[in-house]
Amino acid sequence: MLILYRFLINFTFILSPLIILIRLLKKKEDINRFKEKLGLFSKKKIGGNLIWFHGASVGEITSIVPLLEKFEKNKKVRQILITSNTLSSTNIIKSLKLKKVIHQFFPIDTNFISKKFINYWQPKKAFFIDSEIWPNTILNLKEKKIPIILINGRITKKSFNRWRLAPGFAEKIFNNFNLCLSSSNESFRYLKALKAKNIKLIGNLKFSQTENTNTPIDKATKNFVRSRKTWCASSTHNTEEIFCGLVHLGLKKKIKNLLTIIIPRHVERVDDIKKDLVNLKLKVHTHLPKKKIPKNTDIYLVNSYGLTKSFYNKCNNVFLGGSLIKHGGQNPLEAVRYGCHILHGPDYSNFTEIYDFLKKNKISTKIKNQKDLIKNLIILLSKKNKTKKIQNKLKNIGKKILKNTYKEINF
Repeated sequence: MLILYRFLINFTFILSPLIILIRLLKKKEDINRFKEKLGLFSKKKIGGNLIWFHGASVGEITSIVPLLEKFEKNKKVRQILITSNTLSSTNIIKSLKLKKVIHQFFPIDTNFISKKFINYWQPKKAFFIDSEIWPNTILNLKEKKIPIILINGRITKKSFNRWRLAPGFAEKIFNNFNLCLSSSNESFRYLKALKAKNIKLIGNLKFSQTENTNTPIDKATKNFVRSRKTWCASSTHNTEEIFCGLVHLGLKKKIKNLLTIIIPRHVERVDDIKKDLVNLKLKVHTHLPKKKIPKNTDIYLVNSYGLTKSFYNKCNNVFLGGSLIKHGGQNPLEAVRYGCHILHGPDYSNFTEIYDFLKKNKISTKIKNQKDLIKNLIILLSKKNKTKKIQNKLKNIGKKILKNTYKEINF
């Protein structure tokens, strides 16, 4: 199986110029930095201990910010390397005011490039976040006797079934982790079945994220949002924006002065989303700082990463996308941290335990269709849902998870 994997990843490398060109045209790559994915480095390693964190994208990187803040103060750590796969994640890292942190895009996982990467950076410890597991990199780290740690380990039923197709290969990879910190009971069971060793159930690090109420949105936008009956649809995927547009039309018949904020999962789709919503005869305003917002705006369309928290801070009710399609949902904790009530579709399989926690505490509602969402929003928009009790409960859970995680992985 390893031979087949290496053949396929090498084939991907051969096609990488074409793949990167297409992604550049779609504005999914940085024209000045895509070379990092080919094993060419744009940052320098300085002397002393370097630790390395790798996460796929925005969610994974955001989840480790409290850990990064702790390591920033750790005198034994000289440099913190973060790698990720997506352009959107770089904005999160740029916003961090941490002097030790540097970012590179994760290189294609060929055996040659992986060895070159490890030999250049020589990390003292390598941390992989959630389910970002790259076989060549794992094996080459083990060969160099570099400790490999899975933090916030998340194995879903879907990913477990994929690994189970090649049990020998899975054991060869997972057995190389020195420590696996599981985010849930489900992941703990799957990691154990995949023959990982030294597994500890810690809890989901995303409970540990802290809210930042220093809003980057301008005063005029803030006042406009506050003046309307507002709900937010966040992390929406293709087709879900049209769904929310139709919900807005239904709600308008019952609620005056209504505003729907839509924050798509992939902001590069904004132009297409706007066309779809305009075709529904909706008045759509795309976010632009200090630009006057028409009074008859139906949909406020957010076109920039990093603004999500600011709009959560202004809304009581958030519909989370990726749940009406077969995607597995999106993590709701960030919105809950701001005291928002969560609405979601039937597919939340990637975050089952978190949604079970929210349901138990009566701060989430599963909806089946447009009519269902309209009915629930009419009720929710008539009352205040911000609750300090839930926010404090999340903080206490988060502090414990952060403390235990740092204790396990610290030098």
